[in-house]
Amino acid sequence: MTGGIGCDSTSTDRGLAAFYDQHITWGSCSGFSGADTVGPEIECARVLVPIDYDKPDGNTAQIATSRARARGSRIGSAVFNPGGPGGLGLGKAAALGRTALGDRFDAVGFDPRGSGASTPEVECLTPSEAEVMRPDDFETDWSPAGVDAAERQNRDYVAKCVQRSGTELLGHVGTREAARDLDVIRAALGDDKLTYVGYSYGTRLGAAYAEAFPQHLRAMVLDSGEPLDGPVVDMVKYYASLQQGFDTYARDCTQHTDCPLGTDPSKASHVFRTLLNPLIGQPVPVGERTLTYSDALTAVVAELYAPTGWPTITTGLRQLKSDRGDILLETANGMQAKLDTTLQNAVLCLDGPRTTDRAAVAAVQQRMFAAAPFLDDGHFAGHAPLDKCAFWPTPSTSTPHTFTPSGLPPIVVVAATGDPAAAYEGNQTLARQLGSPLVTSEGKQHGVFLISGSSCVDTSVLKYLTELATPPDGLNCRQS
Repeated sequence: MTGGIGCDSTSTDRGLAAFYDQHITWGSCSGFSGADTVGPEIECARVLVPIDYDKPDGNTAQIATSRARARGSRIGSAVFNPGGPGGLGLGKAAALGRTALGDRFDAVGFDPRGSGASTPEVECLTPSEAEVMRPDDFETDWSPAGVDAAERQNRDYVAKCVQRSGTELLGHVGTREAARDLDVIRAALGDDKLTYVGYSYGTRLGAAYAEAFPQHLRAMVLDSGEPLDGPVVDMVKYYASLQQGFDTYARDCTQHTDCPLGTDPSKASHVFRTLLNPLIGQPVPVGERTLTYSDALTAVVAELYAPTGWPTITTGLRQLKSDRGDILLETANGMQAKLDTTLQNAVLCLDGPRTTDRAAVAAVQQRMFAAAPFLDDGHFAGHAPLDKCAFWPTPSTSTPHTFTPSGLPPIVVVAATGDPAAAYEGNQTLARQLGSPLVTSEGKQHGVFLISGSSCVDTSVLKYLTELATPPDGLNCRQS
């Protein structure tokens, strides 16, 4: 959970009145990066915010915002964050506006400061540099020389961030600032109180807002999140959840005769490794591109987030057995369009403590591979590089912590028991920390409300958002 956001930031003595008094002018999304994802019925606008809230007369940023107008009797706006960190939300308005929520609310999405269509954007690598450097979490030469090279690459990456973005922006794109931007967006929308739905990392952002602006909160849904007092992403727990998701997929896949993982689910992780490991050092050509080991893992992990992605994994792995990689490369490229990984790096560096001890990094890496054998390439040698955050030029702006949820309206937590990316137990903890009711889906996907197709979840949560009728704690919605 983030800290240090402060009290009611609308006070004029802090010089923020000009930002809070602005009115959104809605218009065409033409000219907005990613406008092709929003549809012609969506309106776009930019909301002005200070880069440094302690210096309101200084440099400013513009938050790209989108809106799908309510179809019926309007209650207000419902603002969404899809997760990440770094998840681009400009396109969320179109999808969510078409749901039942769009009957009573304007569905509002936004690209967080520093990302997507918001300006200025955090810039680190040029497209050509990104192709050469290929910075990722999935592909590393684990030899001492390879670890040294990866660490130099991380240091060089951060140096390019400083050169192209400047330390002021790099130090003010964390959850602390995003929560304050949310409140300016609320005011610019003309809403006295915020109605908010956050998925995954969006639960961390929502909780930060609730702590800083309890008097401005109307209703909040936190879907598929993590405990407040842990890191934004606990990598060991994340890997364990991914392994659970992979095992669930494998059990389903191996029931079919054409499963590329064979017929024995207990051997699926090993078979998966035999399929992907050859890509290390020998990518598969796909037109003018190549499918790398990292691309393949990115695609598989992305499609593990919901059972609807399982057919893509199966088809992609079948192709890989025939030395083809079109499906997996297309999927990996699609993920990059939904997530600003440059901003993700920045937020992770600003939102918690950093590790500057190689031995500690290696110990965590060892635990990660132990938690997720299907992600272990088998080459780990007990050494790991310091990540980008070890070289970040500005201090952390947030510290994970719990807080006393006094003065808050009820917040609703939603989670799936078989979530492949955020452990159900973590959501139980989150609900206890906030004193919130927990709505449970007996599902296997990451993200439930308006996503999984559970009418039980959707009906109870929509009633909460529209009527402020809190669901009963412990409500369990079983999938058909």
